[in-house]
Order: sequence, then structure tokens, then C-alpha cells
Amino acid sequence: MIDFKLDGKVALVTGASRGIGESIARTLAAYGAEVILVSRKIESLQQVADSIKSEGGKAVPMACHVGENAQVNKLYKDIEEKYGRLDILINNAATNPYFGDMNGVDEAIWDKTFDVNLKGPFFMIQKAIPLMKQSGSGSVVNVSSVNGIKPAPFQGVYSITKASLIAMTKAFAKELAPLKIRVNALLPGLTDTKFSKALMGNDAIYDYVVKQIPMGRHAEPDEMAGAVLYLVSDAASFTTGSLIVCDGGFLA
Repeated sequence: MIDFKLDGKVALVTGASRGIGESIARTLAAYGAEVILVSRKIESLQQVADSIKSEGGKAVPMACHVGENAQVNKLYKDIEEKYGRLDILINNAATNPYFGDMNGVDEAIWDKTFDVNLKGPFFMIQKAIPLMKQSGSGSVVNVSSVNGIKPAPFQGVYSITKASLIAMTKAFAKELAPLKIRVNALLPGLTDTKFSKALMGNDAIYDYVVKQIPMGRHAEPDEMAGAVLYLVSDAASFTTGSLIVCDGGFLA
């Protein structure tokens, strides 16, 4: 039988205070992992942690801005002191501060988007390697987007970072395979999260996008968690450098 249990595993999920990140964190905890919840604000994380614990799971909130290396360094120092290991890393935190033509993008927007969406995941993985080596293996899932394959209108810079994240996934997968650390990516399609409200709140744009989805609807955050559970479990022991697309057929 295929075993999806994560008992004894320590998992870190960024952007875990809501949306896809929260759903992933809840799923990993339900399958036995002790989950480190990461986001910028501890208050929203605490609510998720309390809810997970009320359902019998294990969760600890740790505030960190993944786009700032000093905070990432402190995060990993705290994890090493508390756990001495890390088995699973989910790079889900992302930002899209600008919705419009790329000719309206200034340096501040560019820097913020790349710091969170690309620099953050890079150093999160880099600093996870020593802890995963101590565990003897590890699994990383980078939450990219279908925009990394097919850039969306008015989301040019965001799409560039997500395409780069796919390349990063493959590069790390090759480099870390000898260490028994697997690196894969999830590519969600249109999903009902606070992050996508700018798009989903515009009826004209929403209708245009949904018409391109063969299943004729958007996804719910919980529909992304199962794919991540597969990638971090022993069921995916020979899977690395792969992209799992959950988009209702949008890229088909």
C-alpha cells in the first residue's frame, strides 16, 4: 500500500496564514507532520496553529519575511535550536504588488516581487540543506503558477518570477538529488484566495479566464493540498524536478 503518512516529519510552510499555504499546512499536519507556520505576522499564524492543534495536529507559528535574509537566517537558527532537523519545505509565500502593463513597473515593484517570489525561495532552500542532510533526506515543493508557463495579462513581472522559480526547481533538483533531497513544483491555476482577489473581483477578466479553463470554474485552496501531500510523501520517492499542474485543464 502507498503510505502518505508523515509521522515524525518536521515541515515548514511559508505563506501559511491563509489560502493555499494554510490548506497545505493543515493537510500536512493531518497526516502526522509537525508543521512550522511561517508568514510575516505572528497573529494570523497563531490562529491557524490553534485551529490545527484543536484538531489534534501539531503546529508552531514563526514570523518571518522571506524576502529579508536576516529574518530567514534567524528563522533557521530557531528551527535548528528547536528541532535540529527539517524534512519538508514548502515555498508558498509570494507577492504580486502590481496589476497592469509592464511599462508601468518601477524598480521598487520589481525588487519587491523578486525578493519575495524568487530570492526568498532560493535562500530558504539553501539554508534548509544542512538540516535535511541531518535528517538523511528531504522534500522541497515550490509553489509556482501556470503563469510561469503562460504569462497572464497585467501580471508580467509576477509571471517572470514564477517562470524563474520553475527553472530554480529543476536546477536544485539535479544538484540535490545525490543528497536524497527532492525538489518539485506545484503550478496552481486560478484559485480563490485573497491573493487573486484583484483578478477575481473584475467580472470581465474573471469571465475571460474561466472561459479558458476546460473545467469551467476556479479552484479552491484545498484542491492544491493533495498534490503537495503526494510530492512530500514516500509515494513520490522517485519524483524530483517535476511540475504538477493543478489548473482545471487551462494549460492542456
